[in-house]
Amino acid sequence: MPLLSSRGRLDAPVVVALGLLVFLLGWFAIGLFHVWPYPVIGWLPLPVLSMITVYECMRTARSTELDHATRSFWARLGVACAILAPSTFSAMYDTFGGPVLSQQLSVRTQLFFGGSLVVVMWALLRLPTWQRTRGDWLRFALDTGIILLTGGVLAWHFWVSRIDFSDAPNANPRSFAVILAVAAISLITFIKVAFAGAGRLDRSALHLLSAGVVLSGSTALVTPFIVDKPHLSSSLLALPMSQLTTMFAARRQRLNSATPAPEQAGRRRFSVAPYLAIALLYAVLLEVELPRGGDEATMAISVTALTVLVVLRQLTTLRDNAGLLDTVDANLAQLRAYQKQLDHQVSHDALTGIGNRSAYADEISTRLAAGEPFVVALLDLDDFKVINDRYGHHTGDTLLQTISRRLRERLRPEDTVARLGGDEFTLLLPGLSAADTEVLLRDLLAEVQCPVLVGGHEMVPRISVGVTASGPDDTAGELLRRADVAMYAAKRNGGGRWTWFDPIMDQLADSDARLSNDLRQAIIRDELFLVYQPIVELPHGRLAGVEALVRWRHPEHGLVSPAVFIPLAERDGQIMEVGRWVLEQVIHQTARWQREYGADAPTKVSVNVSARQLNEPGFPAEMEALLSAAGLDPARLVVEVTETAVLGTGVALDVVRRLHELGLSIALDDFGTGQSSLSLLVDCPVTWLKVDKSFVDGVTSDSPQAVIVNGLIGITRGLRMQAVAEGVETAEQAEWLYQAGYRFAQGYHFARPMPASDVELLLTLRDTRQSQLT
Repeated sequence: MPLLSSRGRLDAPVVVALGLLVFLLGWFAIGLFHVWPYPVIGWLPLPVLSMITVYECMRTARSTELDHATRSFWARLGVACAILAPSTFSAMYDTFGGPVLSQQLSVRTQLFFGGSLVVVMWALLRLPTWQRTRGDWLRFALDTGIILLTGGVLAWHFWVSRIDFSDAPNANPRSFAVILAVAAISLITFIKVAFAGAGRLDRSALHLLSAGVVLSGSTALVTPFIVDKPHLSSSLLALPMSQLTTMFAARRQRLNSATPAPEQAGRRRFSVAPYLAIALLYAVLLEVELPRGGDEATMAISVTALTVLVVLRQLTTLRDNAGLLDTVDANLAQLRAYQKQLDHQVSHDALTGIGNRSAYADEISTRLAAGEPFVVALLDLDDFKVINDRYGHHTGDTLLQTISRRLRERLRPEDTVARLGGDEFTLLLPGLSAADTEVLLRDLLAEVQCPVLVGGHEMVPRISVGVTASGPDDTAGELLRRADVAMYAAKRNGGGRWTWFDPIMDQLADSDARLSNDLRQAIIRDELFLVYQPIVELPHGRLAGVEALVRWRHPEHGLVSPAVFIPLAERDGQIMEVGRWVLEQVIHQTARWQREYGADAPTKVSVNVSARQLNEPGFPAEMEALLSAAGLDPARLVVEVTETAVLGTGVALDVVRRLHELGLSIALDDFGTGQSSLSLLVDCPVTWLKVDKSFVDGVTSDSPQAVIVNGLIGITRGLRMQAVAEGVETAEQAEWLYQAGYRFAQGYHFARPMPASDVELLLTLRDTRQSQLT
């Protein structure tokens, strides 16, 4: 309620104003039937009401919560109310200052009232409007003229023309001019509110202002009843009405804190004012002419009927035009929706909903132009191709959506995340030091790499991150390049981690790129070859089998270590082609030994299979086809897998089981170096357990490694597995292992990896050289 303050209590100005209003209404009502001995007393509350209203308007004008245009409007209304205070004193002097009471207004009083009206008009006209074009303003001016003319004609016909000033010698037509001006202000206020808008004025305050002006203007209706009562004036009613409603409107505006007015629609609304004005004036015309009869009445009826037909014809056309405009508006709205959708698609990734490469390029360019320091991080999912190939692209897409959601939830509001394409995401992290960046990345990887259930499959995503900081001369392309180089360095170090860019990485990246390109040609150029390291029986060293190992003889660099080119092949996907070539060569060689040496051929030939191969759904079928084509007994081939590869996903474990069903033996290689889990020995159909060299090295001393190696032999016996000790380099180690229960071993103490021809030589001279192996 505008009567109450923000604390819900009546303020003193409100109490005083309401009390004065009650006094004035009572004084005026009694004055209609009784002449007061001191009638001037009834005028004294008017300047007090003016000052109270000025106080409320100026309080609202000083409110910091309102916009400038609204504050200016209330300040102008305060000035207008301030002018009314001397106007009331001047009007009192005009009434009571002469020899007799008079309702005549002096020029001085009319100037005061006129000045106040001018300020009100100025305040109204300065309010923001929806008109923008000349056509809008022309239509507004025409509507204003129509309403003012109609109101003037109606006022003249029903009121002014019927007043006889000769019966009231103390009255003056100039007083009625002032009254008509107030009525005009009422109409202009209505026009302004209805047709031109009122900026950000509170709607309730606007209604109060309109009601006050209309009420004060309507008090002119009592003028014919008081022309013979010079001690009374319609101003005693008009001024309190306008002052109090203005005061309450100012309070409402202040309490509601500048609630925005609703925006006008883009298309001008249909206005009934012109047609209503025509109807009213034609009704007056008929009311005047019909009693006279004759040609005038006939013409009046004919003109009225014709006008009605023309108006109906125009309304029909306007209705058709409105339908067309509605269709146009609907089409434009649809086009705007399409444009908004296209704008979103241009800057956002369709799959994840985050920014795309274009949006990221714009953001990073803006940051560089502003000179703000920031960090760029490039994220890439490890082995994402395996997930897509094994589970399908739908599962891969769902995983990408989950990761993007986790990234958005974990990052700060000022950070930017975007998907560059495929399984690559990039982050822009402003305002962070290197230490803060690492804290954020640690928390981020911990969140993103949590297990996720997709399509009924639990996955543990691993992400490699390359990080670089911006510099004054950097470009967007250079920052992404450095982050990309650092990201591949993180993958080279095992993945699932972040790595800062170092300039030396450029040299390593160039070297890797050249080596990767050479590796693609290595098979075609016959640069890859196999060597075989014997696996012997303890204690006498009799040949029990061999392990096939791939080597690369580079035309420029000579022998390239497997520790260099195997991880490189795994990173760039060439491991599948290299692994296939190795399998073909090993199976072909083993089959040839089986045919040529029969029972004297190596009992077991081991071949390493990569994690990528184990995650290929068609790998068991490919293996079966190779064995069948070569005519090799599957029992002679041992497939060596790492525990990390088998523990990665359930896919690899399923593939290993299918290989075992084909009749192949399964060896768990490098046991103890990865995520060792004894449950794997139960879940995976392992027949051979290869104990890593890092444990064998310490068996001859009193070390924890010796305890582990000694404990593993008991586990393998209980699970009916064969244990092979890798990396045996001394006779002492071989003897210790034999005493611990190991019956198979391999290492430099027995033989180094050798070509197939040397293995064949061993097979030929087995009987004569058996003792030399020990």
